[in-house]
Amino acid sequence: MPYWLVKSEPTVYNWDELVKEKKTCWSGVRNYAARINLRAMKQGDEVLFYHSNEGMEIVGIAKVIKEAYQDPTTDDERWVAVDLKPIKKLQNPVTLVQLKADKRFADMDLIRLGRLSVQTVKPVEWEMLMKLSSM
Repeated sequence: MPYWLVKSEPTVYNWDELVKEKKTCWSGVRNYAARINLRAMKQGDEVLFYHSNEGMEIVGIAKVIKEAYQDPTTDDERWVAVDLKPIKKLQNPVTLVQLKADKRFADMDLIRLGRLSVQTVKPVEWEMLMKLSSM
C-alpha cells in the first residue's frame, strides 16, 4: 500500500480541526509534483499529517476516503483534491529535527523536497516513523 504525507500550517488548518470536522477536502494544491501525488492517492491509503512552519512535526495519521476529483477551489480542470478523514493522533509527534538527525531518513521526501506539500512516504520510512512515534 502506498503511503503519503500532507503538510499544513497549523494556523491555517491543523490536526485538531480535522478531528473536529471528521473529514476534509484537501484542496488548493497548486504544485505540479504535488498534483501528481494527489492523483495517485487511492481510497484507503494512509496519510501522515504534518504541521509545517510552526511545530514542524508529524502529528497524526489520516486516510484517503475519496480519490482525486476536480478541486472545488478553482475552475481549472487540471487541479484536483482528495478527501481525508482522521485515523489517529500520534502518541508522540515526530519532529523534522528528529528526522534530519537520523540518517535513515536522508532520502525521505520530507528531507529532500521540503517545500512539497503532498509527498510520498516509502513503506520502510512509514515503519520507522511508527516506531519513533510510539517511543
